[in-house]
Amino acid sequence: MAEASSSSNLHKFSRLRLGLLFLLAVAGAFVLFLGITGFRIVRAAGEAPSRKADVIVIFGAAEYAGRPSPVYRARLDHGFDLFGKGMAPVVITTGGAAQDPDFSEGGVGRDYLVRRGVPERALIAETQGSDTAQSAARVANIMRANNMHSCIAVSDAYHVFRIRVLLELEGMQVEVAPRPESRPHSLTQRFEAVMREVMSYLIWKLGMT
Repeated sequence: MAEASSSSNLHKFSRLRLGLLFLLAVAGAFVLFLGITGFRIVRAAGEAPSRKADVIVIFGAAEYAGRPSPVYRARLDHGFDLFGKGMAPVVITTGGAAQDPDFSEGGVGRDYLVRRGVPERALIAETQGSDTAQSAARVANIMRANNMHSCIAVSDAYHVFRIRVLLELEGMQVEVAPRPESRPHSLTQRFEAVMREVMSYLIWKLGMT
């Protein structure tokens, strides 16, 4: 009887140890994923386009009654500068209407660039995407419809990595152009911003969006 009890205890201990090892392995893999993805996000944030493309894609941010928010305006200005340098002959602005029934981010971005002097024939507005993944998929459809294969993606520094992944999955050749001054100044804020983007990427990878 004592031997049976001892054997049962050893079996329970063995299962407990295996369970703990499994949890440690999962935790280790998660930490490794955070580290590697965070590094890739930070590296992409320091890149700049090295060659011309078929189109510049400017990802939307908030708009207020037909006017781009300061963040969105800075993205549009960066895309405008790239267009002015001849990096691409066409610009796509993205983003749906969100809670505004009268304006979409993509439409507001297009109108802003028209006012800055970009010819209307060089502008395409994607106005239905409700998040980054939807906008990327719709941009890819627009590019395919117009026989475009390469793009320069403009957004904030820690956002461009995920955009590139999404567009490359659609078969596009992607270079990124993070808008200047889009990284937080303090190390704490930078860490928090990177981790938010890592988690957004993880949620997308798990199919939860």
